[in-house]
Amino acid sequence: MKSSSLLTSKLKQRLSLALLLPATLVGAIAFPSHLQDAQAQTGDGRALTVRSDVQEANSQTGVVTARGNVQMDYPARQIQATAAQAQYFSRERRIILSGNVYVLQQGNSLRGETITYLIDEGRFVALPRAQQQVESIYLVADPEAPAQPVAPPVTPPFNPKPAFKTPVSEPAPGQ
Repeated sequence: MKSSSLLTSKLKQRLSLALLLPATLVGAIAFPSHLQDAQAQTGDGRALTVRSDVQEANSQTGVVTARGNVQMDYPARQIQATAAQAQYFSRERRIILSGNVYVLQQGNSLRGETITYLIDEGRFVALPRAQQQVESIYLVADPEAPAQPVAPPVTPPFNPKPAFKTPVSEPAPGQ
């Protein structure tokens, strides 16, 4: 019990430090799931919510770092993401996600080892893991595409058993 109240006390101290950060940064601060979620309640749809195992905020640099099972939700930009780590640089207005990153925005997705989101530009920059590639899947509107999906061509079902022919018997010698 004593360690729990000490932990809560330390979190309150960190939260009071976080209140010294710019208002846009406060939305990025969240606590471990066993504690009550903390997120900006701005009401204007700009709140950025980050959930993770551990988070730290540096009021001098304006950097918030989240580590472990990071989940990011940014409804204003319709962005959801998961990563091993996320860093929000409030002064540069950018977010760097690293470690098996998956980003989903309006049905489009992006996977990479490190993905940087430049907030003011609304632009992603993705880098792959060594010797691999970045993967993106985009929903592309095609006004000339048929309204109904085209059925794939009908092919005969695959039969793994070979077709056997009736053996032809040669007449036995002497017949």
